[in-house]
Amino acid sequence: MTRLSLALFDCDGTLLDGQHTVLAAMRDAWADHGLGRPDDDRVRGMIGLTLHDGIGRILPDDAPADAMDVAASYKRAYRVHREQRGAVDPAYPGMAACLDRLEAAGVLLGVATGKSLRGLNSALAAHGWGDRFVTLQTPDHGPGKPNPDMVHRALAEAGVDADRTIMIGDTSFDMEMAVAAGVGAIGVAWGYHPVAALNAAGAERIVDDAEVLTDLLLARLAAS
Repeated sequence: MTRLSLALFDCDGTLLDGQHTVLAAMRDAWADHGLGRPDDDRVRGMIGLTLHDGIGRILPDDAPADAMDVAASYKRAYRVHREQRGAVDPAYPGMAACLDRLEAAGVLLGVATGKSLRGLNSALAAHGWGDRFVTLQTPDHGPGKPNPDMVHRALAEAGVDADRTIMIGDTSFDMEMAVAAGVGAIGVAWGYHPVAALNAAGAERIVDDAEVLTDLLLARLAAS
């Protein structure tokens, strides 16, 4: 069994329930371009991808605007919800304690997310988590999920080998990225993709409770 040194977490759908702000901003962006209202399930399904890629997947073929224009509207709306309306993405139950226990045990913590670095820093700061992670990986400086680039950069920044790293996420994109990068892949069942999709994408285990997740990760740490 691999001994764990780096626990690399997805953000939205894994650490934080970011769907509410995402859905609100996407509705505003759709309205800006006369597109009516986007399907909430399809929006949740694209969370984790880069914004441009995700919007491109759900934008109607006959839309009067392209994905770049809608993405620009989304970014403006997201900032309004964050900075003017005070939107805060709640942490999933038990995840703060999970980070506490892992950190106390000497596990390095990181994030690999489809959010922008600005959005990620804002979301983490709202929970006082801004200085807890040794590496923060976003698509700002390279390709997004499921490309393994973010994991490779995280390993380099943390100084940890792939066989001592586990990616924890709620989407098939997270699992595909982990498999492509040669790191462990643990799925969480409380996020935005169905368990069957996580399994099909290569998840080693699926957990439905933060305490179970923590125990599993600490068991990996203790393994020889």
